Amino acid sequence: MSAERPATERPADERPADERRRVGVNLLWLVPGVVGGSEEYTTRLLRGLAEAPPPDLDLTLFALAPFADAHPDLASAYPTVTTRIDGHRKPQRVAYEASWLARQVARHDLDLVHHAGGVVPPGPLIGRHRSVLTIHDLQPLVMPENFSAAKRRWLATMLPRSARKAGIIVTPSDPTGAQVVSRLGIDRAKVRTVPHGIEPHVPVAEADVAAVRARYQLGSQVVLYPAITYPHKDHVTLVEAFARLARSRPDLTLVLTGGVGPAEQEVIAAIRRAGVGDLVRRTGRIGEDDLRALYAVADVVAVPSRFEGFGAPALEAMSAGVPVVVADATALPWVVGDAGLKVPVGDVARWADALGRVLDRPAVHDTLAAAGRVRAATFTWDRAARDLAESYRAALGVGETGAR
Repeated sequence: MSAERPATERPADERPADERRRVGVNLLWLVPGVVGGSEEYTTRLLRGLAEAPPPDLDLTLFALAPFADAHPDLASAYPTVTTRIDGHRKPQRVAYEASWLARQVARHDLDLVHHAGGVVPPGPLIGRHRSVLTIHDLQPLVMPENFSAAKRRWLATMLPRSARKAGIIVTPSDPTGAQVVSRLGIDRAKVRTVPHGIEPHVPVAEADVAAVRARYQLGSQVVLYPAITYPHKDHVTLVEAFARLARSRPDLTLVLTGGVGPAEQEVIAAIRRAGVGDLVRRTGRIGEDDLRALYAVADVVAVPSRFEGFGAPALEAMSAGVPVVVADATALPWVVGDAGLKVPVGDVARWADALGRVLDRPAVHDTLAAAGRVRAATFTWDRAARDLAESYRAALGVGETGAR
């Protein structure tokens, strides 16, 4: 087996400056409906590039068997090569990345491969190509207790190795990029931020708002938290803060959307312990229309998460004109800027105080709502897609028109 070479040792691209470059996007990590927010982030970036195709880049997607059914628009917009596997068996998927993908990269004579799932696959064939790597977050290294022993071992090896091999690293926020630099020892010059975007807000019909309020039997004031019950999402702090607020606000409702995660039983126990079961609504996973209506109903969106690579719910809330209160941790303060209240992680008393300020003071509510709309408008998928294309060019060593 040949030794790995760092990206800086790869031969320079000496072809004519105006020649189009071929970029392959490795989506073999993307199991539709399973990988969470990274799926929305990646597919929306690809839609942005499809809506305004770069004049100098041709993209080909390499994906799992279910991808075309889950994202037919992308499978139509780009040449898409799919495997025969569904990706649910990780060892099989990793083997495909090292073998099947390597053959496809050679067959399509690619100039660049974008590994959008956090690691560059093992194997010397993949390692020879120029690459862009998306690192969505470093939670496996920062909070290893949230992962299985096998996954911890795998990522403890693969994340640093992948970061060293990649020519350019894309992260969804500046704080995540800073963690990549500090924890993995990566040169800051090769790390680029490509943030999430948000679609322009479309007001929800009053009838739909009323229907959601009736369906979930909501009180006159609503605190909303959209999140799967993962340990780092810290539902427990929010439940305990909500219980303090509810003592003097009998018509207050806490709505928790999102699927069941590893901390589910802990959240159930916290609700029972606080005695607020009749004031908490657990919706489970809901459709986009219901979520949009819940944003319209909510008086405040709380995001107490202890770790986020970005923090899409905060951006969604700001776009909808809902005040946000977030944990003062990782990327969340960067996302909300001065348009939201920041609270120390796990501080129940401070959380209750901050939420109470928004609920009880119309001036605070309205100021945050207006500031949030302005802040959210700076995050667009069009801009993010352009940033991604520039990251490709940086890895290739060419400019927007192909000129060096």
